[in-house]
Amino acid sequence: MDAITDPRLITEVAQTDRPSRDEAMAAVRTLLRWAGDNPDREGLIDTPKRVVEAYREFFAGYEMDPAAELSRTFEDVQGYDDIVMLRDIDLESHCEHHMVPILGRAHIAYMPTNRVVGISKIARVVEIFGKRLQTQETMTAQIADCITDALRPAGVAVLLDAKHQCMTTRGVHHPNVATITTQFTGVFKTDRELKDRFLRLAGYN
Repeated sequence: MDAITDPRLITEVAQTDRPSRDEAMAAVRTLLRWAGDNPDREGLIDTPKRVVEAYREFFAGYEMDPAAELSRTFEDVQGYDDIVMLRDIDLESHCEHHMVPILGRAHIAYMPTNRVVGISKIARVVEIFGKRLQTQETMTAQIADCITDALRPAGVAVLLDAKHQCMTTRGVHHPNVATITTQFTGVFKTDRELKDRFLRLAGYN
């Protein structure tokens, strides 16, 4: 398994202690029994395998380096001197407290200095951080820090708007509540008009 190149961009994981696929499947069988069902009945016989395969996809971000997605940049911007913004990026992650989905949208902008990156790469950064167990606050900061470190822009703005199934389908059961988190750096933090413009373009002002 490839090592993550920047330890600041990933929750600490002891890769050598990672259980095998068979051990993970056995753990799912245990959970099925704990829930009160029979993992050997017809409808559940392949469930451990399916769950492990699904979790490998859900949490594939632990094996990816988001900074690598921003490593190829372009300096020829033909005099462009305004913000670059991606709006309504699909956001999918899982709550680190209950391991249930976090679903929403990400809005991201940066003010380039002398280089830009392919716009799809910003969306990939969101995807990679999303494919890890997360809190929304941490993920917001991770995205902003990653873009800042890789591109050295004049500023970064990140807004995540998401619903947490740990709140919508369990516990307090408030299905219509969304959580909004923001992180502003550089000119987005110091220039109120620029911050307001970002929020307006994102549909929040």
